Amino acid sequence: MTKKLGFIGIGRMGAPMARRLIAAGYSVTVFDPSSDAVAELVKAGAQAASNPAEVSAAAEIVLLSLPTPEIVKDAALGANGLTTSAGLRIVIDLSTTGPRGAKALAEGLAAHGVGAVDCPVSGGVAGAASGKLSLMAACAPELFAEVEPLLLNFGKITHVGNEPGQAQLIKVINNLMSVTALAIASEGLVLAQKAGIDPAMLMQVVNTGSGRSNASEDKIPKYVLTRSFDFGFALGLSAKDVRLCLDEAEALGVPMIVGSAARQLLTVAKGQLGADGDLTALIKPIEGWAGVEVGDGFGSKT
Repeated sequence: MTKKLGFIGIGRMGAPMARRLIAAGYSVTVFDPSSDAVAELVKAGAQAASNPAEVSAAAEIVLLSLPTPEIVKDAALGANGLTTSAGLRIVIDLSTTGPRGAKALAEGLAAHGVGAVDCPVSGGVAGAASGKLSLMAACAPELFAEVEPLLLNFGKITHVGNEPGQAQLIKVINNLMSVTALAIASEGLVLAQKAGIDPAMLMQVVNTGSGRSNASEDKIPKYVLTRSFDFGFALGLSAKDVRLCLDEAEALGVPMIVGSAARQLLTVAKGQLGADGDLTALIKPIEGWAGVEVGDGFGSKT
């Protein structure tokens, strides 16, 4: 397998993933609109490119970690996109673009003789840095066999199917379930606070019972009860992921009553805190409506 890779999108998730590839001995050519982000990766051993076309000119396999389906499409198929290089063979999309976005990307790449690996990731910035992400890949078996060794640098990978879009659907379902767990846990915390019950004690009990979740075990103790709200995933991106899931559910005729409620809360939080607000600050509108602040008077803050 080639040791020359390209990486486009070196933000909060992409940068640590690209660093892991460099540390594993790959030659990595990177592009990002942020020159500062590129400069940091160059210091780590990457080569810089000024556009996606230059990335694919230097690498047969290119990885994408980008925020929206539109940006992914432009990077791959646009005027200065990856497909302008004849040497490109495989594009691995690590972004969350939704099933229809993945299918459209695969079709566009296939028209240029390029293989597509639909491979979204889960596990956050900490998982990206430590190599403990969960990856789900949908692509032809022969493509998976070729790219699996490099993807193992990021964490555990499951080949979920042969058709691009299958991994994306699993990812957006996962993200909807995750944000819904955070939303209901946030409501429970505010209820406990207003009733005079220590929210930290509530979480201790929940985490030994049937109500525990990643939200109660990780996000709330680390980022909500401490009032740091720096988990590292933006409300705007979470809202995008939930929209992608609900759009697919609507297209397939599947009701999503709880998911729709979570989307409403995300919309309110994004309106109050901005699209760049941290996902764990989802609790703040609920606190505002209830007239309390979780942890106030109980010493939950550290």
